[in-house]
Amino acid sequence: MTRFETPRVAIVGVGEIGRGWAALAIAAGWPITIYDSDAELLGAATDAIGDRVVTLVRLKRAVTEVAEDALNEMKVGRSLLHAVAEADWVIKAVAEDLPVKQKVLQQIEQVTRETAIITSSASGFGPTALSARLERPERFLVVRPMDPVELIPLVEVVPSPRTDPAAVEDIRFWLSLLGRAPVVFRKEIPGNLAARLNAAIWRECIQMVLDGVLDVEDIDRAVSVGPALSLAASGPNLAHHLAAGEWGVEVSLSKLLGTYEGIWKSLAEWKQLSHEDQKRLIKLVDKSYSRHVSELREARDQRLVRLLEAMRE
Repeated sequence: MTRFETPRVAIVGVGEIGRGWAALAIAAGWPITIYDSDAELLGAATDAIGDRVVTLVRLKRAVTEVAEDALNEMKVGRSLLHAVAEADWVIKAVAEDLPVKQKVLQQIEQVTRETAIITSSASGFGPTALSARLERPERFLVVRPMDPVELIPLVEVVPSPRTDPAAVEDIRFWLSLLGRAPVVFRKEIPGNLAARLNAAIWRECIQMVLDGVLDVEDIDRAVSVGPALSLAASGPNLAHHLAAGEWGVEVSLSKLLGTYEGIWKSLAEWKQLSHEDQKRLIKLVDKSYSRHVSELREARDQRLVRLLEAMRE
């Protein structure tokens, strides 16, 4: 197909991820239609998306005139058919429930154009499982962003063995136009990259909180101004290579791996938190942050923008 530089985008599901996709597309000036089977959620989404677009303009991540024009042109689908019938790219962002996702994907496929590309923002399910009931699985793949979608560049692109390579390249092209950093997976793996890393890091942070090593706020602060900065600047493998110094990478990494073996033996290995520990964790996190969520979100977004600007320079 022709790789339109301004594809028509339909977003099915307007929770946090769907709203982020919408704000990102609007910031680029793209024509979008939003839809959700939950009328109340759909009604609230218009203002919420507008607020996100305003924030992008204020943070200088969008041009005022371009974003305002696209926001004014945003359509709200009266039905699934109305929302996706003319779309080049349909983004499905509904709840993390496999049967629900499969059903919605089937419904989308029945009413959209045969040439349209359908993507899911799922992290918990791979493209093979999600596309199992589709008649045109070659037009489907997982395209998973991080939250907030409109600010964090990484997008995981996961095709199934049946996905048309041309569809992958179209998605990669559109994501690049949106200023994203797409990474294309060679094979499916549960959780992709970001969710797996978050799961591993969070598990260790949870364990240290429950063990009374650090409190919630201190551990968040420590991660954000320590390991997260190192990872943001280089990634783990390059960071270790750069730290090798005059020893050289072979000697340095051999020593480092030996050191890490002792640490790995002490890491948390549980696969599920007990009900009691879940309650303890939720109570601790709630006590730390719930009174200041709006202010903390604004501060987080501003820090992200400054980090992105610094990395770009």
